[in-house]
Amino acid sequence: MADFTYTVPGSGVLSQEQRQFYEDNGYIVFKNYVNHDFLDRAKARFIEIIEGRVKKGFMVILKDFSLTNKEGEERVTKIQDWLYDDVLFDYANNRRLLDVVETFTGPNITAVHSMLINKPPQGDPQFSYHHVHQDLHFFPFRPSERIVAALTAIEPMTPENGCLYVVPGTHKGQFYPHTYPEGFRFKFYHGIYQLNPDDLPKTYIRLEKGDVIFFHPLILHGSGANLSTGFRKVICCHFASSNCKMVKLEGTQAILAKEVEALFAKRGVTLEYFDLWRAKSRLVQGPVGELQRFPSQL
Repeated sequence: MADFTYTVPGSGVLSQEQRQFYEDNGYIVFKNYVNHDFLDRAKARFIEIIEGRVKKGFMVILKDFSLTNKEGEERVTKIQDWLYDDVLFDYANNRRLLDVVETFTGPNITAVHSMLINKPPQGDPQFSYHHVHQDLHFFPFRPSERIVAALTAIEPMTPENGCLYVVPGTHKGQFYPHTYPEGFRFKFYHGIYQLNPDDLPKTYIRLEKGDVIFFHPLILHGSGANLSTGFRKVICCHFASSNCKMVKLEGTQAILAKEVEALFAKRGVTLEYFDLWRAKSRLVQGPVGELQRFPSQL
């Protein structure tokens, strides 16, 4: 039997062949895996949230600032931190999804980051493209091998409308410093400034509605601009082993942490970066672990 680094022996539903593909490439796609009825409900919930018809709580809503003459779905690019929304949480708690996630995290699973991403048409390309980056940059916990993203297409995802691209095998490489690429200041869309996406051997991930890509937090990836006349929506959740531990942040990760703390302080929430992650995460399978434990003040 093969010795795998990036999946947990005896956990999850992946075959040996599928484990080997993920081991080599850092991602794997499951076709037509998420129920379309749920995706329709998620799309409708997105509209309800951005139009203010339901309370958004501490969900964050991001907008395309180039579309100043637009509103609602035609301007909003993302809602995140939806793990405590009654409708969208069904994605993070999806049994079929967790059966796959367990392969990477082990049986004790926490949903740690949640997004519903919308790329409206007709915007400035710099606002609908995301420079090459690694998701681990945003996470203050380790080990990286026990973290995975699950991104599902709500609408078809193509190179024309700004689909995800990955650079296979780069999950085995270095962890790069991240910042805002030159001339690009879309809040929190950090990238790896020393890499030119045009020079990378990219694989474009074309997804139909209900298709899911699972990928490692160190894999180099990004997405293009929406050059189509339609929308491009995906729902994404990152999961981690509940036994992951917080780590000291250095370099550009420490700079990001201060930026996030400052944003939440403006909203009246004064927590350290680590505690913000604990507060917005949600246990989905197994017992509470190290990841959920707030430090004692006694």
